[in-house]
Amino acid sequence: MLKTSPSGLSKKEVILRQKKYGLNDIKIKSSGALAIFVRQLKSPFAYFLFLAAVISFFIGENADFIIIAAVVLINILIGFFQEYRAERAIHLLQKYISQNVKVLRQSKEIFTNKKDLVPGDIVLLEPGDKIPADLRLLKAENFLVDESILTGESAPLSKTHDALSSESRQIFEAKNILFAGALVVSGKAEGLVVGTGKNTAFGEIAGTLSGNHKESSYEKSIIYFCRLVLRIVLITIALLFAANLLFKGTSNFMEFSLFSVALIISILPEALPVVVTFSLAQGSIRLAKRHVVVRRLSAIEDMGNIEILCTDKTGTLTENKLSLQKIISSDRRKCLLYGLLSSNINDRKQSILNPFDLALFDKSPDSFWKEYQKYEILYELPFNSSRMRSGFIVKNKKGEKYLIVKGAPEIILKLCGRAGGKSAKKELKEDTQREGESGKRVLALAYKKIPARRLVRRKLTEGGSLGEGGSKDIITEEDEKNLAFLGYFVFEDPLKSTAVEALKLAKKLGVKVKVITGDSKEVAGYIAQKIKLINNPGEVVSGEELEKMPPDEFDQTCLDSAVFARISPGLKYKIVKSLQKRYDVGFLGEGINDVPALKSANVAIVVQSASDISREVSDIVLLKKDLRVIIEGIKSGRNIYSNINKYIKCTLASNFGNFYSIAAISLFINYLPMLPVQILLANLLTDFPLISVANDSVDSEELKKPKAYKLSSALPLIIALAIISTVFDLVFFAIFYNHQPSVIQTLWFIESILTELVLIFIVRTRYLSWKAKKPGFSLVFLSVLGGAAALLLPFFAFGKNFFHFVNPPAAALMIVFLLIAAYAVFSETAKLVYFRYVSGRG
Repeated sequence: MLKTSPSGLSKKEVILRQKKYGLNDIKIKSSGALAIFVRQLKSPFAYFLFLAAVISFFIGENADFIIIAAVVLINILIGFFQEYRAERAIHLLQKYISQNVKVLRQSKEIFTNKKDLVPGDIVLLEPGDKIPADLRLLKAENFLVDESILTGESAPLSKTHDALSSESRQIFEAKNILFAGALVVSGKAEGLVVGTGKNTAFGEIAGTLSGNHKESSYEKSIIYFCRLVLRIVLITIALLFAANLLFKGTSNFMEFSLFSVALIISILPEALPVVVTFSLAQGSIRLAKRHVVVRRLSAIEDMGNIEILCTDKTGTLTENKLSLQKIISSDRRKCLLYGLLSSNINDRKQSILNPFDLALFDKSPDSFWKEYQKYEILYELPFNSSRMRSGFIVKNKKGEKYLIVKGAPEIILKLCGRAGGKSAKKELKEDTQREGESGKRVLALAYKKIPARRLVRRKLTEGGSLGEGGSKDIITEEDEKNLAFLGYFVFEDPLKSTAVEALKLAKKLGVKVKVITGDSKEVAGYIAQKIKLINNPGEVVSGEELEKMPPDEFDQTCLDSAVFARISPGLKYKIVKSLQKRYDVGFLGEGINDVPALKSANVAIVVQSASDISREVSDIVLLKKDLRVIIEGIKSGRNIYSNINKYIKCTLASNFGNFYSIAAISLFINYLPMLPVQILLANLLTDFPLISVANDSVDSEELKKPKAYKLSSALPLIIALAIISTVFDLVFFAIFYNHQPSVIQTLWFIESILTELVLIFIVRTRYLSWKAKKPGFSLVFLSVLGGAAALLLPFFAFGKNFFHFVNPPAAALMIVFLLIAAYAVFSETAKLVYFRYVSGRG
């Protein structure tokens, strides 16, 4: 029906089918511009502004109505612009984490993007792959898949390529069909694409999904925080309103209603959702430029919270560019040939992914391929990190079958017979250990001839796959006994030049790095000592040692040790769980065996080439496997959340201080201390520099302890600064009590804006403001712009006509400047006292 062939489709045919069937892509409706705009209208801030505008209109204050309506529009546009950019940024990042699929086209195995698949393509699957489309199985051996995304059943399902005896009516009954979105648990298979995109079972489900905005846990906590502040403010306003009616009657009811609404708006941290979204979106773009892609924006916070980073050695600390240094064998040619045969290499170099196999390939002369092609691979048992070896059954032209086993030297030597005696084994073990101690990586090789016509019934369940005609040749544990040792390969993997620098940065950030590797103690110890992670190789702990420890000793060893060698997947999981008892743990993995540790870690980090199932559970995807990339990502995460909290501390301290002083004073005078439109304008002028705090620089001390910059810990400082603000407002009123109301309103407007701008520069650092890191350009520029607007507007007709300002007296203006200077000194002092004596971080 699909008019394909066992050799796959041609390029021309693929293009024609893409035009006919479309791309293998499921379009889920995302938030469009209109939906994002409507979201801005749903905030409490927008409701209160709208209420203020309605009140202004009904009391005949047309100018106030126009100004408030303009403020509504400006704030909505600010929120829309930043959120729209954030939404586009998230879509832009998707290109970095696209899924590549191995397919057979014109008899060649190639990798292509999942979206380029068409009906008729033949897909090759391995453990850890995510099924890219609906497939009809052509070949399968020991093949298990996880279809929980479709069926809800967590137990892996066995699949077969055999035809069904009857039509299946339920997804879980279709044993020879693989559904898009499922995950390969074990085995290897070939499948024919029969459905792509919206025509898959998953596509039908996805088509019913809407593009509703999904809030992260951090966004939810921010909204909860805003609502809590709003409740406090509403209770205060209700009491104030009742007191005003009690003392002053109802003569100015509408005017005071408008003032109350404006007062509520003045204290709401209305720009907070914008600051959070903008910070996270900008942060995700900056991280992407540094080869770090976040799969969910709130993962940036989690990354910043990492206190212990567990990572592999290969590719992170070393280049993962292995070169074959030497072959130690009595028959070097045979050893290299069997090494190639046990790699299942074909003549297409781009298909080789294993760096060990690639190194063997590079050192093989062309003449080897004639001899290589005389053999047929009947069965493959891929390398497994639990068994620490791989196995192959091969057959030559004479019909002779051989079992070739390749893996860790200590494992291979145990499988070899007594030939050569114990002394020879001991010598070989010492030789391979010496290679490891010098930083080299070693793979040993052994083999045996399989008796003719032997049928094996008992088989291993490690995910082996069959070659042509190999259905009767399965590797058993019995087969692997009494092997003949053939030799070993010595590889070199140079250190990354960035490794030492990355560890220094980690130390500055207070991040403990722990290396968990499957390599030998000798290799791990050499590398770790070379980069100064440990003082001597004796500090390395092996998996064998860990398994013998009682729970308490195990936990303490996990905390104290920095390098773990010959670690199985199960032990990785246990190490992560142990460390999580006291710290937030990040784990870098890539293989299917890393999934348990990745799922349990606070932050799951994988590389771009990781198995699909590993990427499925990940929070962070690295486009470049480098320890420095991860550490810089942690630094960026801390930087982002430090800046968000700067905004919160500044806006709360300033707004609460002004809110309570204005509310209290309004009870004792027969005019409003600041007009509603003036309050809204002051709010708008200070919001711009506050939003720019998202791009501000951060003190190095602030980045050391991720849990120290949580908002709750800064509450005493916020209260202290709010009290200082209130006191200075009362002092201001005491000084200017006898002036005209319009003069007081104008001067208070100027003082409110300038003190809040000063506070931004005080709160942004724990040090003396002028000794801290230089602030970002946008923060300085917008602060100067806001301050200049506050000073100049009262002198222009626009400010007088629309905002009811008057020319402030020069002497009064000088007093205001002195008050602002005194306010800066007191606030700076309160901050320094807090960090020295209260916060415990001095």
